[in-house]
Amino acid sequence: MIKQYLLSPGPTPIPNEVALAMSATMIHHRTPQFNQVFDEAREGLKKLFGTKNDVLMLASSGTGAMEASVTNLFSPGDKVLVINGGKFGERWLNIANAYGLNPVELKVEWGQAVKLAEVEKQLKANPDIQGVLIQASETSTTVFHPVKEIAKLTKNGPLFLVDGVTAVGVVPLWLDEWGIDALVTGSQKALMLPPGLGFVALSDRAWEKTKKAKLPRFYFDLNLERKNQQKGSGAFTPAVSLIFGVRASLNMIEREGIENVYARHARLCRATRAAATALGLKLLAPDHPSPAATGVYMPEGIDADRVLDYLRDKMNITLAEGQDQLKGKVIRIAHIGYMGAFDVITAIAALEMALRKFGAEIPFGKGVAAAQEVLLEALT
Repeated sequence: MIKQYLLSPGPTPIPNEVALAMSATMIHHRTPQFNQVFDEAREGLKKLFGTKNDVLMLASSGTGAMEASVTNLFSPGDKVLVINGGKFGERWLNIANAYGLNPVELKVEWGQAVKLAEVEKQLKANPDIQGVLIQASETSTTVFHPVKEIAKLTKNGPLFLVDGVTAVGVVPLWLDEWGIDALVTGSQKALMLPPGLGFVALSDRAWEKTKKAKLPRFYFDLNLERKNQQKGSGAFTPAVSLIFGVRASLNMIEREGIENVYARHARLCRATRAAATALGLKLLAPDHPSPAATGVYMPEGIDADRVLDYLRDKMNITLAEGQDQLKGKVIRIAHIGYMGAFDVITAIAALEMALRKFGAEIPFGKGVAAAQEVLLEALT
């Protein structure tokens, strides 16, 4: 038997502590016992999101939280600026189109972050824009966009909606301090849980906007959810076991210390990028990397998907593929959530072996050594 290594940007590995919490005996969701667990999770989420406001837990994926933020904040025909630099930027665009909004698409080259000047240009050219929609961490391209800086542009203007699915718990994203109006994430990323929960937090002015928004909603009525979640449950049946897991996950994050969590993710990112560079591999996001995952191009003539299949089927190591025009060209190595130094070492060592298998002239240990130099910082 070979041990399984899940090194994808989601789902991510689940710590034993969290798994055990979720295996607790099922209890009813309309009881004081569950209310206590729910309320403790709510308070922990506020710290993680950097807000005094409620962070709502929805039985959905992160996409459900994205959709909820759109349907609760806009009306048919509203103009929104969608920053589209990857598959998940496309998702904002698809949601906006599905609900009859009027999206202005700002296309960004895959592997690059949006330029502030381009955002500012679009806002000036379209003074009737009601919202700006962006990813913090664009998982498909492993890019981190300048969220804090864009928030300054929207502070007294359109609402600012941020997909933080692979960013919350990875890098600082402070809703109140920065002026973000809607921040969403999912359970299966840095929160170290199975898929199944979406989270959304709104600013004060966004909550005011929900009173005027006219898009249809039922299950994702955030005012209804807020009213019920403040009482310690949900408008509908919540994902009871996952919420036990949320509390356990947040306890782990608190023990490590949130600044240490951010530093760990940044260090794992730098180590992975150093390894790829030492091996002569081109980085997908050379200038504005996401600390959640690192994308690298495979050497000329080597099919990335064949490398991934070999890693999964022969070594039991799961990395992530390239999407759309990047399919067969890149692999993505995750370093998000319940991952540490030796997960990176394992990924790089296995990649060296796989590349050698497919004919690349890769010197064994060169990437590993480069990663070790970075990772040693935390041990001194």
